[in-house]
Amino acid sequence: MPLTLFWLIVTLSLQSPNPLPTVENLISTLHPALYQEENIEDIHSASIIMDSHVDTMMNIINEDTWLPETDLGEETSLHIDIPKMQKGGLNAGFFAAYTTDYYGNNPRNISRTLALLNALYWTEQNNPDQFQIASTSREILSTIHEGKIAAIPTIEGAYSLEEHNAIELLHQYHDLGVKAIGFNWNYSNALGEGANRVYGDPGKTPSQGGLTELGADVAREMNKLGMVIDVSHMSENTFWDILEVTEAPVMATHSGINALKNHQRNLTDEQLKALAENGGVIGIVFYPVFLTNEPEAYVTDIADHIDYAVNLIGIDHVAIGSDFDGSDMPADIQDVTNLHKITDELVNRGYSSQDIQKILEKNTFRLLMEVEKAAAVRPYTSGLKITPEYEMGEMIDSRTPTLSATIEISAKSEIDESTISVIVDGISYSPDFDSESQVITLELKEALQERFHVVTFEAANINGDTERETRIFYIDN
Repeated sequence: MPLTLFWLIVTLSLQSPNPLPTVENLISTLHPALYQEENIEDIHSASIIMDSHVDTMMNIINEDTWLPETDLGEETSLHIDIPKMQKGGLNAGFFAAYTTDYYGNNPRNISRTLALLNALYWTEQNNPDQFQIASTSREILSTIHEGKIAAIPTIEGAYSLEEHNAIELLHQYHDLGVKAIGFNWNYSNALGEGANRVYGDPGKTPSQGGLTELGADVAREMNKLGMVIDVSHMSENTFWDILEVTEAPVMATHSGINALKNHQRNLTDEQLKALAENGGVIGIVFYPVFLTNEPEAYVTDIADHIDYAVNLIGIDHVAIGSDFDGSDMPADIQDVTNLHKITDELVNRGYSSQDIQKILEKNTFRLLMEVEKAAAVRPYTSGLKITPEYEMGEMIDSRTPTLSATIEISAKSEIDESTISVIVDGISYSPDFDSESQVITLELKEALQERFHVVTFEAANINGDTERETRIFYIDN
């Protein structure tokens, strides 16, 4: 099938009210060998492989400046780099911007999250022929088809989202390509209670309850935007509240099975059944502490958790979410080059090639498509083009910068000047607009406290169609 026709099918399927075509039908148009079992000699090397949680970005930035300094295009000591991903067969990964709670310091939480997203863009910039940020199912498949690794931006720990900025900042994260957000990293926050059931202050103040009203609003907005709600690291109360609120499937991107290892980070049988009923997926984590009570874990322990989940909730709801570069690994998985051992173990346990491919990627991809299908926000053409003065990840030498962008207006469009705004770190401002030069200008009066920031320039035409351009920038200390 020609590639243009393939994308037409994908696009129409996401816009149509009819049921989605199967993931097998879509992916097989680009990878027919995967669906001819008799031609498969090595299931692993023939498969597309997706990992729903890797923490590599926090290991490539400088500990003091938070600027990226380790190029994944070269061989490193990390679990993941580009040569290792190519050797291990990892085609796509959820690259997490992990942020713990900086004790209620909202600007610092924002800065840390943006520093890690900036590191992902920097990695793409340094390796354009091998590594590409992809946020939609269409972009992911296109990237893989081009022979590149699809880097899917995600956030682990939404401590940057608070009452005063949550919805606007969420939209800015969406602009930056963020596809999934885990509300907590164990600590509780403004969105809901985390798995540890305490806040991140020095005294670790106990928390109670589940999802907050703000958390429910964020979850609904994520549904509208086609973003995946990640239920790993939530308390059980928050998990159940999320399932009451969401109208799209959710994912536990890196969790284990509580029946096999009793741990607050693992899902109970009741949670697993509810996850499946929701259409969701669990990515089985590789972290030994979540897998076994023994001093060391092995690939067989990962397969045991996969087995249990498959037997309880079915093959369509289980995936892999390694936690590479965010935790210790089993004794026989040193890094991503050892991924084939999971495939080998599943083959030894009698899994068919079709079922293995579901675990390795099809289930995760199906979930992404269904979340996009449920979204209310669709692409549109405004007839406006906004060009910010700064490139992604550019340095600015002032803590009270003047932020500007130029708007180009097509002959068939007309701008509604009342809609022009500039959003900085989730706070909306009314800028100056010179209609003759068509330049938007915002001069910040209050000094920015932290290093990394995000700015969005927004305007709409007279029909209400909105155009946005978003950039990360950082302050030169």
